[in-house]
Amino acid sequence: MTTLRSGLAYMALLCGVLSFVPGAMAAGAICVVLAVFLAWRDLRLVARMLFTLVVAGAAIAAMVQPAALAAASENMTRLSALILSVMLLSSVLGSSRDLLRLSGSLFSGRPLARYYSLAFGTGLLSVPLNFGSVGIVGSMIGHRLRDKGDSATSRNAVRAVVRGFAASPLCSPLSISIVMTVTFLPGLQSWELIALSLPLAVLVLLVSAWQREPEAVPPPEDNVQAGPGPWLRFAGIIVLICAGVFLLSGYADLSYSRAVTLSCLAAAVTGFIVRTMRERRVGLPSMASVSNELIIVGGSAFIGALISLLALTLMGDSFSPPSWAFPLLALLVPWVFYIGGIGGFNPIVIGTLVGGVLGPLWPADAVLGLGIAMISGWSITSAGSPHAANSLLMERLTGYPARQIALHWNFRLSMVLLIATGILSAALTIGLVA
Repeated sequence: MTTLRSGLAYMALLCGVLSFVPGAMAAGAICVVLAVFLAWRDLRLVARMLFTLVVAGAAIAAMVQPAALAAASENMTRLSALILSVMLLSSVLGSSRDLLRLSGSLFSGRPLARYYSLAFGTGLLSVPLNFGSVGIVGSMIGHRLRDKGDSATSRNAVRAVVRGFAASPLCSPLSISIVMTVTFLPGLQSWELIALSLPLAVLVLLVSAWQREPEAVPPPEDNVQAGPGPWLRFAGIIVLICAGVFLLSGYADLSYSRAVTLSCLAAAVTGFIVRTMRERRVGLPSMASVSNELIIVGGSAFIGALISLLALTLMGDSFSPPSWAFPLLALLVPWVFYIGGIGGFNPIVIGTLVGGVLGPLWPADAVLGLGIAMISGWSITSAGSPHAANSLLMERLTGYPARQIALHWNFRLSMVLLIATGILSAALTIGLVA
């Protein structure tokens, strides 16, 4: 059964890559649904509820508006292929010796230096590894908890990792948030968005140290040094993947989501070939264990597309908000992401709704304001929602409840960032329109 589930996941990835073939996107959505259905016993409650909504939504759309079903299926396959390529890349890179040295070196230094090392290090690792970065560094925190017990040091480490990963939706060219934002806002270039969001992400991580516990007795130095070699090699991989994304989307005229998928897949295949030649064994990584991620990402994209199409139909083509409404909407968008995340909605659903509904209505000159609002809300929700995948994964690895990690430890920081990023988005909208 696991072999079949893994095979269906790879088929969905292939369909997403071959999107130009007629019927490939519909076939990819079917593969995703079948793979998730076969993994029903392994699904979390949220994933089961989302799968049920996907099936019900597909049945209603098939009877009422088949065109919406086709568009939602295409959205599902596109983002499922994206997350599968990233997970495959994470699986290939996650077993490297360089990564073990890098993650171990993040625990060296005095309290503030160690916090920044974990936060920025996790943010860097999350560019190609996605959730794999939380899994790798979080596993080391869990090991330290079992050896040394609960302490302010371990709690601050969890804070740093969760916040470091949350910086990825804000500035990583490979993140789903950037992909979806650029997809729904076609007038916005990815480099234009990242040129502003990258300094913002650095500032957020620097400010986040304000919300941590004092460590009364500094722990002994771990003396784990990775050296420049592993860092340079890992940074080189990130640079090559990002360069491939920009070349494919800029010069080959591919959609940004497809460019990310192909670049991550190319890096994963290259790493797999190198590992096979080095270890003299052949075997693709199993994709049977990604069913929860697959339905959360693909299912959320499917449901979000259906709802946004329905909203656009109800509003009609003639609907146009007054000019004063756009700065107000930009101010509120991060809060919509956060409140939706607290209520259990995946940011992909909120992002699809916000981008699908507001994107066509937004002034073309001020689209950067909406883009910053979307990725800021996504980032804050990643660290501040107890239903976020990284908080749930950290709960499983360390034993700290997800609600405690997201709400108790990050609530004040989330409130400050929601206000600040909302004001920034509104100011950008006003300034660019003017």
